[in-house]
Amino acid sequence: MAAQLPPTPRQLYPGLFEAVQTSQIFPDNKTFVDMVPRSPRDSPASIVADYQRQRTQPSFSLAQFVQARFQLPTTDTTTYRSNVAAGLRAHLDTLWTVLRRQPQDSVSRYSSLLPLPRPYLVPGGRFREVYYWDSYFTMLGLREARRLDLVRSMTDNFAYLINRYGFIPNGNRTYYLTRSQPPFFALMVQLLAEEQGDTVLQRYQPQLLREYAYWMAGADSLKPGTATRRVARVAGGELLNRYWDDSTLPREESYVKDVEAARGSKRPAQLYRDIRAAAASGWDFSTRWFGPAGTLASIRTTEFAPVDLNCLLMTLEQTIARSYSTQGQRTEAIAWQRKAEQRSKAIQRYCWNETAGWFTDYDLAQRRPATIRTMAGVFPLAFGVATPTQASRIAKGLNTDFLKAGGLLTTLNRSGQQWDAPNAWAPLQYLAIQGLRRYRQQPLADTVAIRWIRLNNRVFQQTGKLLEKYNVVDTHLPAGGGEYPLQDGFGWTNGVLLNLLNKKEPENN
Repeated sequence: MAAQLPPTPRQLYPGLFEAVQTSQIFPDNKTFVDMVPRSPRDSPASIVADYQRQRTQPSFSLAQFVQARFQLPTTDTTTYRSNVAAGLRAHLDTLWTVLRRQPQDSVSRYSSLLPLPRPYLVPGGRFREVYYWDSYFTMLGLREARRLDLVRSMTDNFAYLINRYGFIPNGNRTYYLTRSQPPFFALMVQLLAEEQGDTVLQRYQPQLLREYAYWMAGADSLKPGTATRRVARVAGGELLNRYWDDSTLPREESYVKDVEAARGSKRPAQLYRDIRAAAASGWDFSTRWFGPAGTLASIRTTEFAPVDLNCLLMTLEQTIARSYSTQGQRTEAIAWQRKAEQRSKAIQRYCWNETAGWFTDYDLAQRRPATIRTMAGVFPLAFGVATPTQASRIAKGLNTDFLKAGGLLTTLNRSGQQWDAPNAWAPLQYLAIQGLRRYRQQPLADTVAIRWIRLNNRVFQQTGKLLEKYNVVDTHLPAGGGEYPLQDGFGWTNGVLLNLLNKKEPENN
C-alpha cells in the first residue's frame, strides 16, 4: 500500500499561501513553495496563526512577514561561473559536482522536498529537485563521464520513490505527488544493465512491475471507447495510455498563471487537470495539447493518447519481459512480450497519420490521429515501432520542415509557448538522432548532431553556460516562452551533449 501523501505548502499554509502567491512578492510562484520556516521552532500552524493576527494591522507588510518567517531557497547555479577558457568538456565535468545533491539536503522540517536516500543530480536554476524524465538524459552523460555510482544511486532513488508512493512523481516535491512524467525508469534500468549485466533487470523487476501497475490502473474494467485516469480502451479494444494528474486545482508552483488561465473558463476544474496533465507530459506547454483556438485556455491534454508515452510504455513492457527471460521464466516473458507487441500494433493503427506521413497523438475524443506534427513523432523510430517506409517519410519531413540552423524544431507552430517553434530541446534531439540511426538515416542524424553540438558550443563560448533549451531558427537569439526565464545548468543538455561529443562529430571521423 502506498504511503499517505505528505501535505503540500497550500495545505500547510492556508490563506497565507494564496496571499503570497497572488501578491507577486516573488516573480516566480515556485519560490514560496520551495521555502522553509526560518526558525526550526516555527510550525506551519503557528506561522498561519501569527499571519491571521497581524494581517489586519495597518502597518502589516506581507513581504516583511514572509522574509522574517521563511528563508529563500538556494540555487547554486546562479552563483557558479564557468571558466570558458578551460573548454566545454571541463565545464561539463565541473557541472556534475555543481548539480549534485546529497541525501542530507532533503530533510529540512516542513520542506516541500521529499527525502531521497542516495545522491542525485538536479537540472539547475529554479529546478532545485530531481526531475523524472530529465534524469535519464542526465544519466546518459554520467555514463559517458564514467560516474556509474551516480547512475546507480539515481536509479535506486527512483526505485525508492516507487516503493514509497507507488509511482515516480514529476519531481521530489510534495506538490508533485499527484502526477508522474514520461516513464523513463525502464530505460534507466536498461542503461545500468548495459554496464553491470542482466542481474540489474532482476534487481529492479518489482519496481518495473509496480510502475506498470500505476499506469494501467483500472484498465481491466474499461469498455471500448472509455477511459479512466491514465489509461483508455480505444474502439478496437486495444489499450493506450494518456497523461493525467489526480488534482483539479491550480498548480501550487504556478498558481497565478493557472488561475489567470482559468479566468472566465466554463470548465475550470477540467482546465486545471489538462494543464497539470501537460506538466506530466513534460511538454508544458505546446500547441500539441491545444484545441482549435490554439490557446492555453483551449488545452485538452487528457483527450489524447500521446505517441511518445505509448512508445515508452511499450519499452517498459519489453523490459519486464527481459527481466523474466533472464530468470528463465519463459511463460511470463512471452506474456509480457505479447503486451509489447499488441501496443506496438496499436501505435501503428491509431497513431500513424498517413495523410501527414507522421506519427501523431491519437485524439480519443475525435477518434482519429491528431493533425499536428511534433517531434514526438520520432519516438516510434527511436523504439523500433516504425516500418522502414514510415521512417523514410519521417526523415523526409524532419529534413524538409523541422531541420533548422541549430537542430530540430519541437513543433512547426510559433505560439509563444516554450515547447513550440523556434525552440528545441536536448532530449528530442537525442531521440531523433537515435531513431534516424536505427533506420539507417545516417546523414540526417549526423547533420542534426553537428548542428546541435555547434549551437551548444557557440552559446557556451559566448556565455559560459549550457541552457535548458535553444532557439534553433535565430541561433543568435535566446529561446523564449514559458512561465519562467530561461534556465541554465542544465542537466539534460549536459548529458545529451557529452553523449553526442563522445560519439564523435562525423566531420572529424
